[in-house]
Amino acid sequence: MSQAELTILVIDENAIRASIIEEGLREAGHDRVNVIHEVNGVARTIETLQPDVIIIDIENPNRDMMEHLFQLTRTVGRPIAMFVDRSDTASIEAAVDAGVSAYIVDGLKKERVKSILDMAVSRFNAFARLQRELAEARSALEERKVVERAKGILMKMRGLSEEEAFALLRQSAMNEKKKMADIAQSIVTAARLLL
Repeated sequence: MSQAELTILVIDENAIRASIIEEGLREAGHDRVNVIHEVNGVARTIETLQPDVIIIDIENPNRDMMEHLFQLTRTVGRPIAMFVDRSDTASIEAAVDAGVSAYIVDGLKKERVKSILDMAVSRFNAFARLQRELAEARSALEERKVVERAKGILMKMRGLSEEEAFALLRQSAMNEKKKMADIAQSIVTAARLLL
């Protein structure tokens, strides 16, 4: 999907500030821009529109509004850029924890909107890739642990060496056209039931 085809949701209670963001996006070639001025009910709007990117502008954020928006951003799984006029360390940390991709303090200028949007999307994609890689590494580690347990069970119950136990697991996986981790999990489960 090209940048121009992105569906962008702008959340801003201030119509003048929202128009600055919208104008900056349209000048950058984005045609699918939706602007809402009410924070309440924004979850339904997000569910209906399914935006690719969310831009939130809060002129004078209060603690309750920020917490509501941070709870929302934790669940949407999309790039989010947030403009605020003032901030503190706790708000910045909360924004990062909530998954905000770009947090801009006192920087609302229409000329900057496109580059901030691009950076938010890029940062979100990089973070998502890291999360996928972490999940894959954790899965591989868990599979390896199960294989090691199964090897131990085979070594103990059949009196096999480590290499023989591994070869038996590998051969069984090939014969049954399954992953070695699946065969290993079956052995571990069976051993748990029998012992």
